[in-house]
Amino acid sequence: MAEQIYGMNHLYIGDGKGKTTAAVGLCARMAGAGRRVLFFQFLKSGESSEVMSLQKLGVETGHTPKADKFTWQMDTEEFASCQEAVRRCFAEVLCAAQSGDYGLIVLDEVLDAVNCRMLEDESLQRLLRDKAPVTELVLTGRNPSEAVAAKCDYISEIKCVRHPYQKGITARKGVEY
Repeated sequence: MAEQIYGMNHLYIGDGKGKTTAAVGLCARMAGAGRRVLFFQFLKSGESSEVMSLQKLGVETGHTPKADKFTWQMDTEEFASCQEAVRRCFAEVLCAAQSGDYGLIVLDEVLDAVNCRMLEDESLQRLLRDKAPVTELVLTGRNPSEAVAAKCDYISEIKCVRHPYQKGITARKGVEY
């Protein structure tokens, strides 16, 4: 059997439902292969159903502190406080990625943290450059920079063709969260 090559970078992007779902599926697969996995959510509460499922599989999970408002609703002080928390969490994930202790690390919605100025794009570029060579990395969200995309081996774009939200149906536990 050929030697397995690990350490590739994945980018799951687009306006469609399924970016996090795809990342969760890869977490389950990697955990099933006996590798250590970290699933970290940015700008989410960490209370969604997939987190509970991953924990049952032995996947380590984490998330940034829950914000009470959307970033565009925050005043300058609230934004700075949230930004500091996001950057502190990212620094912890960067350390984990550099350690070589993980087979897979997922940074769910990290691109959105960059898009709303909670995190610099240069930080993502540094992560992609400095992570341990044995660690697969998944970034999810929308609108990656060209520099980030250029460092990724897999790029999957998920497009919304139709969604129940367009008919006024709100997110359903176990399906959307």
